[in-house]
Amino acid sequence: MNRHAHSLPPSYFDLCYADDPDPWQFATSAYEREKYAVTLDALPRRAYASALEIGCSIGVLTEALAQRCDALTAIDLTELALAQARVRCRDLDHVRFELAQVPGQWPEGRFDLILLSEVVYYLDAGDVRSLVARMKGCLRPGGDVVLVHWTGETHYPLTGDEAAELFVETARPFLRVQGQSRTDQYRLDVLTEMQAGPA
Repeated sequence: MNRHAHSLPPSYFDLCYADDPDPWQFATSAYEREKYAVTLDALPRRAYASALEIGCSIGVLTEALAQRCDALTAIDLTELALAQARVRCRDLDHVRFELAQVPGQWPEGRFDLILLSEVVYYLDAGDVRSLVARMKGCLRPGGDVVLVHWTGETHYPLTGDEAAELFVETARPFLRVQGQSRTDQYRLDVLTEMQAGPA
């Protein structure tokens, strides 16, 4: 399988959603449902003041994550996905959606949780390093970062393991690994900002 050499552009995802409103079966897959439950169980805190979800897609995980947050900013790089997410979360006034492609575009605010579920492997190595630098500037002291990645074969710039390991290594100066787990299909990495202090 030939790998993409560079970060996947918005047009890649526009085509995916144009062909199928839910191309990865986020709303119907038992795999996704189980993975989302495990992801939420892995969050180190019961509640967060301000969270950022990068790559929210159609908002299935967003809707569940919102129950744990006072404020949630959810971003994606295709409006075709965001339109569905806004409808799904239309009754959640504390959730804000934004069209943005990381790491070049970034939402305003500071966050005590940043969640990247099935996202980092869409980026090339240079953009992963830039992503980590962006996050360092907006993560509150003691804040948490959660990564989830499918570990099977892909044509993305990085595998799930490559993406997670590069992220963890790049973030080592300010994030410590708090927990890691894996199944035969995906891995989950929980990191925490080391200089804990008042938010």
